[in-house]
Amino acid sequence: MNMLITGANGQLGTELMRQGPERGHSVFPVDLPEVDITSPDPVRAAIRDAGASLVVNCAAFTQVDMAESQDMLAFKVNSLGPAILAHVCAEANIPLIHISTDFVFDGSKQTPYLETDPISPMSVYGKSKAVGETAVERILSRHIILRTAWLYALQGQNFVRTILRLGAERDTVRVVSDQLGCPTCAADLAEAILTLSEAIRTREEIAWGTYHYCGKGVVSWHEFAQAILDIAKAYIPLKTTRVEPIPTDQYPTPAKRPAYSALNCEKIQNAFGIYPKPWRESLEKTLHQMLAAS
Repeated sequence: MNMLITGANGQLGTELMRQGPERGHSVFPVDLPEVDITSPDPVRAAIRDAGASLVVNCAAFTQVDMAESQDMLAFKVNSLGPAILAHVCAEANIPLIHISTDFVFDGSKQTPYLETDPISPMSVYGKSKAVGETAVERILSRHIILRTAWLYALQGQNFVRTILRLGAERDTVRVVSDQLGCPTCAADLAEAILTLSEAIRTREEIAWGTYHYCGKGVVSWHEFAQAILDIAKAYIPLKTTRVEPIPTDQYPTPAKRPAYSALNCEKIQNAFGIYPKPWRESLEKTLHQMLAAS
């Protein structure tokens, strides 16, 4: 299968580029400045040049707090971009896998969110991603919207790398303890996407629509940070001796975040046999790869 990957330089795109050929896919990476997903003609040319039979959209404006002050850009990338991709995919008669987020929910639920739960985003980022989802649903019948959460990877800027940096600099690290979710390793998400793409290639019928995929298990940001440092200290020296739990109101941010955004992944298990991996096991593997050489 010839797979066009937009946003290929990001955390997820990089993993898809690494794993795709290992799974027998021909992968074609595109990213800014060569291909802007908010401009139809470069997207059409990229699909044509790749001979693409599937597009995976990893491109997004993901800087949650910055989106509050750059709302026009956030909506352009996260709403208009997916709409244009869906239109061009419809013209080419090929499917689209579009990556979305747990931030389309408001966090008022106390059990993991289902795909059928109503969305009610609290931030500009969440709202822009919600509009993007709606556009894909409306324009392209052969689509999979894949919501994920708390993404981290070997490369790129993410929570894991931030905590490692703070752990080397500070005696105490203060981390929010009343926001709960599911840490997701980009390598695991890429593996799930490649399994979806193989199903698209080989099955006569596909249950198109919205699915959830994230790490297995629900934790707070504080618990996640504590685990990062507990594992990392076997590889590198750390200055931090205490990870202090704090409430959200002691760490104000421009964007409101859901207090609870765990995702229920039973639908993707039942439809495609894709099972989330325990978040701590994936974290241990990632940190080993990241720090073992140190």
